[in-house]
Amino acid sequence: MSHMDVQTIEVALGERRYPVWIGRGLLGDAARWRAYLRGRHALVISNTTVAPLYLERVAQGLEGLHWSSFLLEDGEAHKSFANVGRALEALATLGATRDACVIALGGGVVGDLAGFAAACWMRGIDFIQMPTTLLAMVDSSVGGKTGVNLPAGKNLAGAFHQPRAVIADIDTLATLPAREYRAGLAEVIKGAAIGDAPFFAWLEAHADALAARDTAPLVEAIARKVRYKAGVVARDETEQGERALLNFGHTFGHALETAGGYTTLLHGEAVAIGMLLAARLSERLGMSAAADTTRLQRLLERLGLPTAMPAGSDPERLLALMRLDKKNTAGTLRLILWRGIGQAEIVSDVEAPAVLALLRDAALG
Repeated sequence: MSHMDVQTIEVALGERRYPVWIGRGLLGDAARWRAYLRGRHALVISNTTVAPLYLERVAQGLEGLHWSSFLLEDGEAHKSFANVGRALEALATLGATRDACVIALGGGVVGDLAGFAAACWMRGIDFIQMPTTLLAMVDSSVGGKTGVNLPAGKNLAGAFHQPRAVIADIDTLATLPAREYRAGLAEVIKGAAIGDAPFFAWLEAHADALAARDTAPLVEAIARKVRYKAGVVARDETEQGERALLNFGHTFGHALETAGGYTTLLHGEAVAIGMLLAARLSERLGMSAAADTTRLQRLLERLGLPTAMPAGSDPERLLALMRLDKKNTAGTLRLILWRGIGQAEIVSDVEAPAVLALLRDAALG
């Protein structure tokens, strides 16, 4: 792809705007992103898997700045307060001032933790997202949600802190393991499932090309999902209303992730299973047709995503975890359900017995 083929999407939040660039060769294209670093200090937060592959490309663009890197071990378990503390220590060691910039080079774990550290340092400094996984490119790097996990649950501590720019270099997807790549496709499907029926049909038509990582449809899919999410975030930055729809499949999914100790399922895999559970519950509640559930299941399967709960899942424990989910209000469960493809909605008084019955049936396979 030439530089002409870079897709640019602007996320507009009132007066604040930032670009999301999607294309090839972007990490090494410092002419594009260097101007977004305002001061002379930069801390690159990455992990031990990504840094050996891509840190050097970013480092070339940081020449002349006072910068250092802070590396996490790879995995969701490392998205912890302890590591936020270490990242802040790294900023202190660097002598970072208020015009410093944190650069997040990695997947969602790196982006969430780096953004949270940037939000905390001197009550908020700039950060730039350089997502290296499909999941981070289409979802977590856009929209300013940052956070860390607590033993009690995912992302229970966090802040809204928008990046200065998002640089999605799809060259990094070449080294992404197949399972991680497929997990990212789950969030692409989610965007279509909740609010873009034509995009869902497009995904059905291009499923094989996407599974094969063909460049043109991949860039198109990422751009369409980011454009959709940018619109939602622009209308509802701090999730007072519409933005909650982006949690389709997530209350079920987070419960499955937490129950597995963040080791059995990748986030995207949990979301895939969660979306299907949400579709089945919608069907049971008379909101949607079986045909929509079938289309969703078929698309997930074509893209190699799991659609069944892990063996040995405990329905009662999952329900207890779902009750804790921060999107709930007291008493009943608040879930994102749908009236079919492209028509998600917030349902705030779902009765627990209906959810438990669904989980029990799903656990039986």
